[in-house]
Amino acid sequence: MTADPALLERVSANLADFRAALKDGRPADALIATDRLVEDLPQSAEAWYWKASAHIAACDEMGAAAAFDVANRAQVYDLFDSLQIDVQRFLKDPAYNIQISQVAYGNKLPAVASIFGMQAISQGVTDPQVLVHHGLSFQHQGRMDKAFTVFRDAASMHAHMGVMQFYLYACFFMPNGFELYAREARNWAARFGRFAAPPMPRAPLEGRRLRIGYVAPGIMKTQLRQFLTPVLDAHDSKSVEVILYVHNPADEQGATCDRMVATGGMDDDQLTELIRKDQVDILIDTWGHTAGSRMGVFARRAAPVQIAWINFIQTTGLGTMDYVLHCDSMAAPGTDALFSETVFSMGAVTIPYRPSMVPAAPAPTPALQSGVVTFASFNHPAKFSAETIKAWARILKGCDNSVLLLKYAYFNDPVIQRTFRARFEAHGVDPERVVFEGFSLGAEYAQSFTRIDLALDPSPCPGGTTTCDALANGVPVLTLAGDNFYARIGLQAMSYLGVPELVASSWDDYVEKAVGLGNDIARLNEIRAGIRDAFEASPIRDEQGFTRHFETVLVDMAGRAAAVKVA
Repeated sequence: MTADPALLERVSANLADFRAALKDGRPADALIATDRLVEDLPQSAEAWYWKASAHIAACDEMGAAAAFDVANRAQVYDLFDSLQIDVQRFLKDPAYNIQISQVAYGNKLPAVASIFGMQAISQGVTDPQVLVHHGLSFQHQGRMDKAFTVFRDAASMHAHMGVMQFYLYACFFMPNGFELYAREARNWAARFGRFAAPPMPRAPLEGRRLRIGYVAPGIMKTQLRQFLTPVLDAHDSKSVEVILYVHNPADEQGATCDRMVATGGMDDDQLTELIRKDQVDILIDTWGHTAGSRMGVFARRAAPVQIAWINFIQTTGLGTMDYVLHCDSMAAPGTDALFSETVFSMGAVTIPYRPSMVPAAPAPTPALQSGVVTFASFNHPAKFSAETIKAWARILKGCDNSVLLLKYAYFNDPVIQRTFRARFEAHGVDPERVVFEGFSLGAEYAQSFTRIDLALDPSPCPGGTTTCDALANGVPVLTLAGDNFYARIGLQAMSYLGVPELVASSWDDYVEKAVGLGNDIARLNEIRAGIRDAFEASPIRDEQGFTRHFETVLVDMAGRAAAVKVA
């Protein structure tokens, strides 16, 4: 079928008008141009992505979300032939759509999965697992507004503690998310808590070891490995006894402890009873309100002292959780009011870190050879807020010979790639300057850092593991000292490096610092030459020092609990 020359001419002219309007900062004109484009090309994914960009430029997030919905669906429809989708079954068979959604999700294609999940739900599916899976498919795209709506509706529909925990996580990414999350966490505790009086503390520590229980679905095959194993290995076995409560001990080979307990077959009541029989002095949750947690055990007050640590630094909402562990650099006004627990500062850092890979060999910053500055972020797409995208776009525009590399498993999804390019195009950035990579491990993962000149931390949800991984491989990281405790978590890795250029006080300062470094390759290389050694000498790499301090803190907490009981 021959294309209409007049149509092609109109589309070309309107596309040129759209891009010129974005470049010149005229969002209203960009919207007019994209209205014409979707009128001429109503089935075109590209036309709707351009429209989404125009809405973002006009600060119309709702309009952008609606345009992205149409664009994503049209792009997935275009993939039907290559995916061998049975169109008739797609239109009529919810079970088929659930199956395809699960296969796509398992293959790290969450945007594709969301289209089939949405179709199944529109066909009447209300199963809580399907709804949660659908919410996660949006979460992994970085479309937290959609994820929030799905999880909220699922929590309203199903009175299930696990479903509401997914909703809690999504709250954190919403406007005023810290306050919203804190309120809903307390609602979760009131709704699902099975509060009990704390068990009596054991006899004083004189002549015996402090008994610590760590609770997690898994350690050695999860993100906990890089942060918890240094402590487990460094614990003083003469003064501390360690019990690991994990889903499947067979998966935890190499974890140092005195005893390991399989929790996979136990409900919360059974596990609580067992921990009480074990007479644990201090029970530490390392997982929080995320999939696989045993928060119900902490609600039942399984131990005299209960602590939230590592994977979840927000409030649990539980009055039975005694402490949550932060560090000095996370302190921010209003933090304590958001917590049902006592916020306890561990000092310089809240965790130690151990690289999961053999770091890449030291090398000069790659821009010295390529002439192209590569900014990068290896964080989950959910962390890329609108403010973050806007700042990164300003950086790219301020450093002409540069690209941005986004690397994460879900960036293999072509729909997510196109969505993120549209988010950058909204700010006048050539979308081809944003490049993507998927998941890698070990040596391949370490080598990926050799292609980066400067890693960029998102905000207000910065990186944790990815920041440490970059520094361990000698890559400078630029972070923003935000105005709340969570937005400041990057500081514990950055504050002791002796490079003030890598910590920004505001978004304007962040952009100015990144552009300055991007246009001064020699300085980038100078920073890179010293960053690895500075990181290795920092408190976050002091496994023994942190653990000795940690044990002292735990002994004091156990002593205070015992003193209260005696009184």
